[in-house]
Amino acid sequence: MEVIPLGDSALIVRVHERFEDAPEEILDQVLHTLYQLREAAIPGVIELAPAYTSVAVFFDPIVVAEASGRPDETFDWLTMQIRGVVSGAGRRRRVRAAKSDMRLVEIPVCYAPEFAPDLDDVARGAELSTKEVVELHSTAEYRVACIGFVPGFPFLTGLAKKLATPRRATPRKEISPGSVGIGGAQTGIYPLRSPGGWNLIGRTPLKLFDPTKNPPSFLRAGDRVRFRAITREEFESSNALKP
Repeated sequence: MEVIPLGDSALIVRVHERFEDAPEEILDQVLHTLYQLREAAIPGVIELAPAYTSVAVFFDPIVVAEASGRPDETFDWLTMQIRGVVSGAGRRRRVRAAKSDMRLVEIPVCYAPEFAPDLDDVARGAELSTKEVVELHSTAEYRVACIGFVPGFPFLTGLAKKLATPRRATPRKEISPGSVGIGGAQTGIYPLRSPGGWNLIGRTPLKLFDPTKNPPSFLRAGDRVRFRAITREEFESSNALKP
């Protein structure tokens, strides 16, 4: 495990070097580290953000300085606390993810042409029909590796290798909320209207980010996700997504 500074009020706990080596196992290790740090409630830590191979720890320098009693060594003190928690020093407890944290989420997706401007390109690159692309994409089980880019954007692993498609050479200036795309070996969903360079192959009527809710993001790291293909009529009948 490596702990490195990230500015003056955050640090990175790097659990592994390469996510591609064993995605499922490494994600489990990252989440386990996240749960350990959350459970420990180290003084001054205000937010924890998991990523592919690491956990970002955001902290209040003043609170950490007061807790450590050594204002000039806050990073070293916090690093020592983190290492103690992750290694299980002191009162050793095995922190398990609660059942409520291990979710399987179904997301309806309409793959109609008007929502899938890049479906033909993905099919051409994979040497498949568009129907086969939809079938492959909607029958796989994915896992949320992390949330980022824009609030609530899930980076999903588990995409069929045949469907891996390079990002567009020229990103779009505006992508509609709910758009489902493929970027390299991953698939994801744009929760907000934003620019983006992923290949768009469908759209979900679900609202994936709502700042009035707690938590505001519908998906979270570690969730398992399945897509369910729906018709244009089913999409229209849903009012979950606000343009």
